[in-house]
Amino acid sequence: MPSQKQARQRLLIKGGKVVNDDLSVVADVYVEDEVVQQVGPNLKPEPSTGLVVLDATDKLVIPGGIDTHTHMEFPFMGSRSKDDFYTGTKAAIAGGTTMIIDFAIPQKGCSLTEAFDTWKSRADPKVCCDYSLHVAVTWWSNEVDNRAGFQFHKLVKKEMESLVQNKGVNSFKMFMAYKDIYMVNDEELYEAFSCCKELGAVAQVHAENGELIAQGAKKMLAMGITGPEGHELCRPEEVEAEATQRAITIANAVNCPLYVVHVMSRSSAKVISNARREGKVVYGEPIAASLGTDGTNYWNKDWAHAAAYVMGPPLRPDPSTPGFLMNLLANGDLSVTGTDNCTFDICQKALGKDDFTKIPNGVNGVEDRMSVIWEKGVHSGKMDENRFVAVTSTNAAKIFNLYPKKGRIAVGSDADIVIWDPNATRTISAKTHHQANNFNIFEGMVCHGVPVATVSRGKVVYEGGVFNVTAGEGKYVSRPPFPPYVYKRVRQREQVSQPVPVKRAPYTGMVSGTSVMQK
Repeated sequence: MPSQKQARQRLLIKGGKVVNDDLSVVADVYVEDEVVQQVGPNLKPEPSTGLVVLDATDKLVIPGGIDTHTHMEFPFMGSRSKDDFYTGTKAAIAGGTTMIIDFAIPQKGCSLTEAFDTWKSRADPKVCCDYSLHVAVTWWSNEVDNRAGFQFHKLVKKEMESLVQNKGVNSFKMFMAYKDIYMVNDEELYEAFSCCKELGAVAQVHAENGELIAQGAKKMLAMGITGPEGHELCRPEEVEAEATQRAITIANAVNCPLYVVHVMSRSSAKVISNARREGKVVYGEPIAASLGTDGTNYWNKDWAHAAAYVMGPPLRPDPSTPGFLMNLLANGDLSVTGTDNCTFDICQKALGKDDFTKIPNGVNGVEDRMSVIWEKGVHSGKMDENRFVAVTSTNAAKIFNLYPKKGRIAVGSDADIVIWDPNATRTISAKTHHQANNFNIFEGMVCHGVPVATVSRGKVVYEGGVFNVTAGEGKYVSRPPFPPYVYKRVRQREQVSQPVPVKRAPYTGMVSGTSVMQK
């Protein structure tokens, strides 16, 4: 007789349409021991009292979503984000996301490894789904600190190497904004990009010109503009576009793959699109917020409402921006979707009631991302179901070397699966969402496309609005370096872009047959 644990790990999903990024086919899916064992028509596994059967007739069976960008219980701007790793990942599975990638962010001068260990210790006891960690490089130093026990503390490159080799990290984020807090300069970017290339990691950037933002903020405050609108006015989209172009230029100089997080503007998206069409290895990540709402909210007469939308980079006041970004996501110029989920409630936002620079930056999205993208992308007719899977799961899995364990429904893949009803609707509201925050930036949006059931590691953790999950059931997922999807292109570029040495005759002191002295 199988044990109770073994019985819980057997699952049959019947009658649905299995949707991957490249193909849709009506098929059953059989899961055992947390892994997909069979995909095909009319599967009939051996009967057992432990077999769970889910009927997916007239529904889609898709890979669980991967949110590439979250900040759970993040200490930031004098506060800490409301969603911890329990409420945040519980909300994620309710929305059809079965993996998040959060950020371990050290203060300047502090150890990257210690930051990683701190974030992992926060997450491990709480996560309801699988997770991984990007690590931020907030400073650079090749100096050795010889204090006892800290001999290699300041060798940032050494720590990056250790994180890649020993901790399963294959992505590092550099901030070009948040001056004097996280921002690095161009020289530090060059060093960090060079190290990423050497280690087989993906370099990420928060692309905004921090110097211009600092000057712009001073100007706004001097003019008496203290409300949330000042946040957008001091960091207009050309500030984002300039930094995006600069990051691409620096990364291209060392042929390092670049991933631009939270693409918020038309201008920045155009820079990325142009770079990709020139053959540069760069990926753009619009987020649920930039695809589902806009920055006109900063001018709302209700201060609390306006402040709730403050994030960096800001949402753009041009209401055509979300549709423009969705078009580029649909045609492949932009690659993946995250959320930058970093929630602060109205009381926390009020830290900046007299000064917009003190409003904690961050919005929600981890629960609503999948439905927002289906509504704005698929239901609107801009993308098909396969592209939806690509931008919510598969491309992320490929870029961060999780594929095909994640991001695909196939034999041998992890059983992270969502049964998706494309015909059902739901209305997003803070009154009904599962996040810890008391405001939702998508309030009132009606979304076609709803997750009916979410399967994580072969277990039905959410079905029909009911959770069946406990804190700590998710696992940390290591990501090997040199993801083939990324580095195959890097190697191809190196092969075709090697400079050809110019052959010249040795210098003889003669110019056109006449000696220099004679001339």
